[in-house]
Amino acid sequence: MARGVIYVMTSVVNGLIKIGKTQTTQYENRMYNLENNGYKNITGLKRRFAIEVEEYDEKEVLLHNLFEKSRVSGTELFALDVDLVIQLLLAFDGKQIYPKVEELTKEELFVEATGILENKEIPDGVYYYSKKIKRYGNKTVHASMKVKNGTITVLKNSEVCPIEGTGCRPGIIKRRKLANIKNDILRRDEVFSTVSNAACFISGGPSNGWVDWKTESGKTIDSFRKK
Repeated sequence: MARGVIYVMTSVVNGLIKIGKTQTTQYENRMYNLENNGYKNITGLKRRFAIEVEEYDEKEVLLHNLFEKSRVSGTELFALDVDLVIQLLLAFDGKQIYPKVEELTKEELFVEATGILENKEIPDGVYYYSKKIKRYGNKTVHASMKVKNGTITVLKNSEVCPIEGTGCRPGIIKRRKLANIKNDILRRDEVFSTVSNAACFISGGPSNGWVDWKTESGKTIDSFRKK
């Protein structure tokens, strides 16, 4: 049976993703070409998840057929929630290629992918992070986050604590390194699958986003959850 990689990439267009396949030996080259050259006039492609599986040709066809109604005709682009696609891919029996297991375990990724379901409980709007961080000399860090249809976006011009603390997950550390941050200020929007990941990104350490993000009036996001 043919063995290869099925991958998912996000794009510069919010909500538009690419689902594709490649031979295992060609994976890195394929990612490099797509991330640098784009696909079908869509730029800003970034790898999000990849898994090596048996019968990868058939599995890719299965995915494309399953999401046919969300497909951009004649392409491998789909108007889909990337986290829900990842959740489906995690059900395949295979080897996780990206993110590396040491960066994010399969169990952690599953929790992150399913977090979007809880996000649907959060009313659309802008929420704020304002918290003193001890390791940062008790300096108060201020950030803002927009929620729209369950999509979590940390907005540019948010402050980011430059000092990472014990317990900051490798996957979050990597996001912080790849993000456009200058003088501790985020220079472009960053999309996250959970409010806690968004808070961890800002604080550089473990954070409960359901409590740390608040409305302008000071109401926590947790107050909107179904108990």
